[in-house]
Amino acid sequence: MSTENDTTARSLRAHELRELRELRELRERAIEALTTPELATIVDLVTWVETVDGEAVAHAANHHGRVRLRRGGHHELVSGIDPIASEDPMAFLPYAVEVANASPRDSRENAYPYAAERILSLFADPDRSPDLAIVHTPRHYFPDEGGHRGEHGSLDVIQSRAPLIMGGAGVVRRGFVDDHARLVDVGPTLATLAGARPEALVDALGEPLDGRALTAYLTGELPRAVVGILWDGGHCGDLLHLAETGELPNVARLIDRGVALRGGAVAQFPSITLTNHTSILTGVGPGRHGVLGNVYYDRAAGLQVVPNDETTWHRSAEWLRPGVRTIFEMVDGMTASVDEAIDRGATYSTMGLIRASAGESGAGALGDQLPPADASPFLGDARWLEDAYFRWGVSVDDLGLQQMRQLYAGGLETAPRLAWWANVVTDAGHHGGGPRSEIARESLRQSDARLGVFLGELERLGVLDQVAFVLTADHGFEGADESVTGSWRGALDSLGVPYRDEGPGFVYFL
Repeated sequence: MSTENDTTARSLRAHELRELRELRELRERAIEALTTPELATIVDLVTWVETVDGEAVAHAANHHGRVRLRRGGHHELVSGIDPIASEDPMAFLPYAVEVANASPRDSRENAYPYAAERILSLFADPDRSPDLAIVHTPRHYFPDEGGHRGEHGSLDVIQSRAPLIMGGAGVVRRGFVDDHARLVDVGPTLATLAGARPEALVDALGEPLDGRALTAYLTGELPRAVVGILWDGGHCGDLLHLAETGELPNVARLIDRGVALRGGAVAQFPSITLTNHTSILTGVGPGRHGVLGNVYYDRAAGLQVVPNDETTWHRSAEWLRPGVRTIFEMVDGMTASVDEAIDRGATYSTMGLIRASAGESGAGALGDQLPPADASPFLGDARWLEDAYFRWGVSVDDLGLQQMRQLYAGGLETAPRLAWWANVVTDAGHHGGGPRSEIARESLRQSDARLGVFLGELERLGVLDQVAFVLTADHGFEGADESVTGSWRGALDSLGVPYRDEGPGFVYFL
């Protein structure tokens, strides 16, 4: 029996090695097809992970060359010129430098913070990770495949740079600081402010989180309540610029009561909505939490997963891996999740209300309950309502403010210990026109006005000074060039093998 088992084990091992060799050969053919000069205007990088000397190593390639990337910023050039010339998380600062170098044309002029760590995380899920991840160039315009004038998803610094502002009780007062953090640090920081002990900042298996609490910016005193605010897609550089120039007075008020990091917080890769909402609220990267993108393929289930859709948002927590915990599960006491998909463990939840309604249309069922966008007191320019996503975002965010006011109407005695308040119109504005566009700035101004109403309510109740605030986003944005079009689909088709290209950009060989 032992000999029979040994023979079976050797046969399985030989089969696995043969499949691995075939995958490597196919991947190499795909990399060569995707990194030609002819595709250089739309393919910024091709990324993947392979084992080198028993260690999982991140790789990146483009028409310039290819490189192996190890944690800590170590680069091992494989051929040509290093396609990731810089990993500087503070690149393109001060803001005037970003404006002067908007949407770089070449990877050698760009920066890719924490490249190894973020690539390794993306490829760490055995069932959901792609075989290759293709990174669009900042200027790539692909409306036929879901692209917009404003884009995100890249490994690069500007699309990955979310704002990070902390203010109020328990936060040091330093104003603007030349520093940066990571989005995986935001959740542990919120939980710490809400009273979670260090030993509670672990996953369900007891393993440390990828993120850490930003204690250098905390006084150690616990506020009576903590409010985390997400302005989806809020562009870091422009947001801070408008706050400094007086156009976002309520953001400026938070900064005056705390700290704003010039380098913001680096998103996980891809710098996509649901990936980074989940990374913020779990403190771990996509390879651990399992939400790899707004759309991805699950090999084990044999199906496409689309968590970022109005029919599925309320189910997003179902796709979390078993070992994951949310910050709502780390904090004792009442918690609230307003307009947030990753809500597991929250005492009050907008998505929980949708789930309880048992409707098949998910968040789409909110239509009758949403305040009319054209009657919004926060709308500055009605012409932007012609954009359907923007119109919907105005209504959703007005409803979100209503929920926040209701949660705090009785003062801090009945309010959540920790509340998370997600806003969406900022994403709509930046997709609609790209950073610094009129529609993007309109979205920031009205979000600031909603924040001002909420701060005013707390002030009227006499509790504002007892509350801590953390304002962030899930990614940054860069502007696409409508003359830079094209698709890499032909290069993949030329391989003559079945594949899936989800996103597009996540390539799975079938």
